[in-house]
Formats: sequence, C-alpha cells, structure tokens
Amino acid sequence: MGISRCRFHCTVVPGEIREALKGAVDLILPYKCAVCGSVSDTEDRFGGYDELYRSLYGGESGLHICGKCLSHIGLQDQTRRWFLCLSNPVENDPCPGLALYMPFPYQGTVGKCIPKIKFSKKTELARFFGCLLGSSLCGEDIKADIVVPVPLSAERLEERGFNQASEIAYPVAKLCGIPFVEDCLIRTRDTGRQTDMKDSFRRADNIKDAFAVSDKWDVTGLTVMVVDDVSTTGATLHETAKALYKAGASKVLCVALAGNRTVKNAEPF
Repeated sequence: MGISRCRFHCTVVPGEIREALKGAVDLILPYKCAVCGSVSDTEDRFGGYDELYRSLYGGESGLHICGKCLSHIGLQDQTRRWFLCLSNPVENDPCPGLALYMPFPYQGTVGKCIPKIKFSKKTELARFFGCLLGSSLCGEDIKADIVVPVPLSAERLEERGFNQASEIAYPVAKLCGIPFVEDCLIRTRDTGRQTDMKDSFRRADNIKDAFAVSDKWDVTGLTVMVVDDVSTTGATLHETAKALYKAGASKVLCVALAGNRTVKNAEPF
C-alpha cells in the first residue's frame, strides 16, 4: 500500500511545474513540421487553430507546420475558384452546368499533403485543410441544407481506416453551420483507383453509376453540398450529383479541396 501511494503522489505534478517541464522538453525535442519534417516555428501562430480544433473535436490537434510550408498554401483568387464540374463536358449530361468550387491548386504544400493524408493516415492534416476549406466557403456565403462526403468503398475504407473526404467535410459543415450527413451517399460497387487512370474517358467509365443515396435518407427538395479531397476530371463528383438528383435533390454543389485545373472551361460563373 505504501508503494502504491508513493507512486500516486509522484505522478501528481502541479500545473506550473508541468508547463515548465513541457517547455524544457520542447527545447530538447522541438516540434517537427507535419509536411516537411523540419523544426516547426509556428506554435504561436497555431494558437487560434488549436482553439478551433478543441471546439470541434474536444482535444488537441497535435499539428505543427513550419512557416515555409504555411507560406506555400496558395488559396486561389476568388475568380479562380469556380469551375464546371466536368473538365470535358459531355452531350446529354443529366446535370449540365454542375458547379464545382475548388479553392486550392494541387501544388505546393497542398500537393504534398494530399498523399500524406491518403496514404500515411495524416488525419490531422485533413482536418486542418477542412477548416481552411470551410473558412473559404463561409467567406463566399455559400448555403446548403446538408453536407455529405464522397464515400469510399467498404474495401478501401477498411484498407485506409478512415475516409479523407469525411475528415475534410466535417469541419466544413461545422464552420458553415450546415448539418453533416456522413452516410447519405453509398458506393454501389468497388471501383479502380481514379489516380491509376490518366485518360478522362477511362475515369468516367470506372466511376459510372457507382453511387446511390442511402435508404436512410430522403434528399427530396434539398440543396446538397458534396465534398471530396481532390477533383481532376470531375467524374467522381459528377456521379455523386447524378445519384442525388435521381433521388430528388433540388440542387447539388460540388466542392473539392484541391485540383489541377489550369485552364478554365466555358463555365457561366
């Protein structure tokens, strides 16, 4: 009993001492940038984000990004954030004029982080960029009735352990004050990786009719915001919109964090 009490008392460290110890450890083992791995110099600048993260998730983000990597997060000018969803419009499109909001180019820090999110399970980066995307959308005063992420197949979800689109879409919904509905859309079949297909026609065929609206949800008359991490040809988001319109949605707005569109198509925005 005496040993147990001693151990208990030894672990109760006053707050001031704990903070002093933490500061000493930080000097010896400084925070590393989650993007490039160099020593992060942004703890003070992340104070506001840490507060936001606590309000959304109830804990610490643990995220640190150096000033250099932060400076290479390039938000597009407002006139360069809107596109037609399909990079190559098709005849007899069931949802012509479908809008895509995509505020970040797939380059710089964003281009480095997307693979880290998907393949290195860096959910803290997905949440950070979700907050940036949500802030951008709020600045545009964009409205919707629900926010839904593009779903992964059951196989891909089991392999990855999380859906990066959900991690990005959740803070978007919270910051915009719109209900987040994670299970509204479902995959009706497994598909090949879009990134493995460079041809736009193969991408379209690969993802065709791969989504449906879950029986749990009625989207009749709703404006739905669909969120994904990356859009290249727009085929995936276009297919989700088809499924939502088929189920009775009044309007669908497609949103992607980033993409590699360098030439604007003939969008009417």
